[in-house]
Amino acid sequence: MGHPAVHLAQPGDHPVRRLSPLVALLLLLLAGCTQDPDDKPGPRWQPRPGTAWQWQLSGRLDTSVDVPVYDIDGFDHSEDTVTGLHDDGRKVICYLSTGAWEEFRPDAGKFPKKVLGRGNGWKGERWLDIRRTDVLEPLMAARIDMCRDKGFDAVEPDNMDGYRNDTGFPLTAADQLHYNRLVARLAHDRGLAVGLKNDLDQIPELVGDFDFAVNEQCAQYGECAALKPFVEAGKAVFHVEYEVPTGRFCAESRRLKLSSLLKKYELGVWRRAC
Repeated sequence: MGHPAVHLAQPGDHPVRRLSPLVALLLLLLAGCTQDPDDKPGPRWQPRPGTAWQWQLSGRLDTSVDVPVYDIDGFDHSEDTVTGLHDDGRKVICYLSTGAWEEFRPDAGKFPKKVLGRGNGWKGERWLDIRRTDVLEPLMAARIDMCRDKGFDAVEPDNMDGYRNDTGFPLTAADQLHYNRLVARLAHDRGLAVGLKNDLDQIPELVGDFDFAVNEQCAQYGECAALKPFVEAGKAVFHVEYEVPTGRFCAESRRLKLSSLLKKYELGVWRRAC
């Protein structure tokens, strides 16, 4: 951008001169072109393979676990809690269910009955008809807005593999890809990182859309190698087992560079890390 012309003082000039409106405008534009690059929004968070973490979705939150990442319920925790974790040097992931309806959430009444399917195995939860993005997109956008407004760094959207389950709807793999990419875009548009939860079969198609993965029980079912595309892309895999002792999965987890924990199903404070 060119610099505006500057009037040089001459004998007899008044010591104070007013800038013409055009020159003033050009100076403002010049200031905008030269703003400090530190004022620009930074890139979203990208956790790396092997990053240690804590996943706690029930009970009183214990913030004393010495790890750099916490994954906690987005509805249950306040902005103050997220700020406190940030003050301790942690990144914080916002757990949400994006593929299933939960009767105990404050926005449960906003989901029309036509998008509610069969139970997903957890009390008070039902699969969603993810084909109905006209209904679900604004509801999920509002939830992710909540995560952003509370200061979270990332979103963990749960129940992202309905097409592999008996949902009550004829969901296809293409439906799931479309919906999962929609959720990823909603998070990215708000400056948040986003993790792919389970959905192992679609990792090759989705690894580029997500910033990390969250997996349950890949060791128990002999599926952990399917997560290699995330690690190879320099993206963390946050992994949990419930029924397999650490002695049976930690060696493989270290080899694959997974961030692995043994947890109890209620996902309380207790953890045993590899």
